[in-house]
Amino acid sequence: MNHAMRLSMYNNHCKLKLLSVADTRFASTIVMLKRFKTIKRGLEQLVISEEWEMYKEDDVVKAKEVKDKILNEDFWMDVDYILSFTAPMYEMLRLADTDKPCLHNIYEWWDSMIEKVKEVNYKKEHKSFTENSRFFEIVNGILVL
Repeated sequence: MNHAMRLSMYNNHCKLKLLSVADTRFASTIVMLKRFKTIKRGLEQLVISEEWEMYKEDDVVKAKEVKDKILNEDFWMDVDYILSFTAPMYEMLRLADTDKPCLHNIYEWWDSMIEKVKEVNYKKEHKSFTENSRFFEIVNGILVL
């Protein structure tokens, strides 16, 4: 099965095009993950379709791995977490990416971003703000240094 046939299968189930990561584009990985989340239902329909069986014959191992990943709810929960975790950073960068003077707002935006990241992290770990989170300590160390 060639690329055109696979793309046709994808287009039969998903109305939006896939995006690829571009190193030179602003937050392209986040944008790609958002798109991936948007087309989740179409991808699920694709991997349970009869068309998928044709692809499966091409590379059984790879087809099974893709199907298992797309149908794995833990995978989608991880995607949600990544998007919620990176959203405050993405928003802050978008605010600062302007031709208007905004330097006077950076400290406030930065502090707000760190607090939002902390909230998402502590919620994921089911911790109160009085407890320690090793993951947040690492992230905070990266953001603050």
